[in-house]
Amino acid sequence: MGLYFEPGNSGFQEVVRSEYVDKTGLIGLINRTIGTKDKLTCISRPRRFGKSYAAQMLCAYYDCSCDSHELFDDREVAATEEYKDHLNRYHVVGIDVAGFVSMLKKQHKAMADIPGLIEKRIYEEMVAVYPELEQAGTLTDAFVKCVEITGRKIIFVIDEWDALIREAKQDEGAQIAYLNLLREWFKNINFTPKVVAAAYMTGILPIKKDGSQSAISDFSEYPILDPGEFAGYTGFTQNEVREICDKHGMSFEEAKNWYDGYDFQGIGAIYNPYSVMQAMKKKKYSSYWKKTSAAESLLTYINMDFAGLQETISRLIAGEEMEVDTESFENDFATFRNRDDVLTLLIHLGYLTWNETDGTAHIPNEEIRTEFRKILKSGDVNQGWVELLARSQKLLEDTIAERSDCVAKAIDMMRETQYAPTFYNDEQALRYVIKFAYIAAIDKYIKVEELPSGKGIADVVYLPKRRSVLPAMIIELKWDKTSEGAISQIKDRNYPAVLQDYGGEIVLVGINYNPKTKVHTCKIERAQ
Repeated sequence: MGLYFEPGNSGFQEVVRSEYVDKTGLIGLINRTIGTKDKLTCISRPRRFGKSYAAQMLCAYYDCSCDSHELFDDREVAATEEYKDHLNRYHVVGIDVAGFVSMLKKQHKAMADIPGLIEKRIYEEMVAVYPELEQAGTLTDAFVKCVEITGRKIIFVIDEWDALIREAKQDEGAQIAYLNLLREWFKNINFTPKVVAAAYMTGILPIKKDGSQSAISDFSEYPILDPGEFAGYTGFTQNEVREICDKHGMSFEEAKNWYDGYDFQGIGAIYNPYSVMQAMKKKKYSSYWKKTSAAESLLTYINMDFAGLQETISRLIAGEEMEVDTESFENDFATFRNRDDVLTLLIHLGYLTWNETDGTAHIPNEEIRTEFRKILKSGDVNQGWVELLARSQKLLEDTIAERSDCVAKAIDMMRETQYAPTFYNDEQALRYVIKFAYIAAIDKYIKVEELPSGKGIADVVYLPKRRSVLPAMIIELKWDKTSEGAISQIKDRNYPAVLQDYGGEIVLVGINYNPKTKVHTCKIERAQ
């Protein structure tokens, strides 16, 4: 067995020896494409969502150089009709492009050398297995002759296919050379039908666009924006996470709060596999993305100076869903024309989740909110963020100290910023402003809107996080009425009842906007 040609099943053996959630049903989907016009598949999803596990699984299943019955006979794929027809029946070319990128970076060589190095390594391994291929001259000819000699076509499994596109984002020559290699294999009418049984590529980004079309247009693409029938294999399903939590004696509800938020039609909730398993291993729910390069680059993207981007990020952090046009994104890390391109990249990276039906995006869960909060606290954000957070922190302090006039003036000032709605004409618009005004609270509080309590529904409730000495806050909003009336409603309808098990103080906040005077008023009391 080689590293790239006929890599065998040892990688997947290690996977199943660990705690493995059966995702072999994906093989059945690929089996149905073999020998058809749909045999080229590209799956893109965020880091740490099991892409490499899937690649190792496919190599183990298809590789004719090994016997993988013991790995798959008791798995989901074994129940499919085509299971034995394709098990260990093909030559496999398995490539981790990120490995080649790391190798050349370590050697201080150009990214443009990667396509040639990939060809060289595969060719050398093929000749080691079939010496008669040495006379072929080129890798393409060697592939053709190998199929002729053995009667077996080749399955291509390419993991992190876009690693070179991401790394050489400013090197157009390297990108073109790499894309031409892929076109030679997968968009060549004299080669592809004769040699390629199927191809499976996986990466963070969809295939880079060439104009308005995919640069390798024959691939069927299943991005995180629309994973189609592969949605259930994008991550862990809710039932799978529930079973894992039960097995490890961990709270499923906490797992849901931390790692849920990616939802697809027909499947429902999908969870980040890496984070779930790390939480089980360490017996602690936390953010486990903090050591990824994606986390390090998040600051760069949210600081980009596109019109409307800072406002949109603010709304997302405040808990809003925002409309995003994903069509113009070029599927790379260098070409950004507007705020929608940046937001689309954040969806592909997993920092936002996409609602295809509504065309909106939002921050999915506590793990991702934690990463946004860390960046906002880092001090490396642009001046606009610094000023917004400073005003918000002062507002929070004034609220807790019951300085009503200061709170009203601060909200007046927030109303004049870019973060306020253009049309300030109802209570919903006031609610937008309030959420931005208290954005500093995201690090200290859990925000709940329209919380049923007592005899009604509280507009906004801020619950202190565990081990916090801060008071809870119940905020009632009024439009063209009075702040005193807002406080009276909190009391009359007994909104604090929802916090009856909360042992700390409760601050009652009534805020009113007078559209005639265009002034906010505020009244604050401690609950008795």
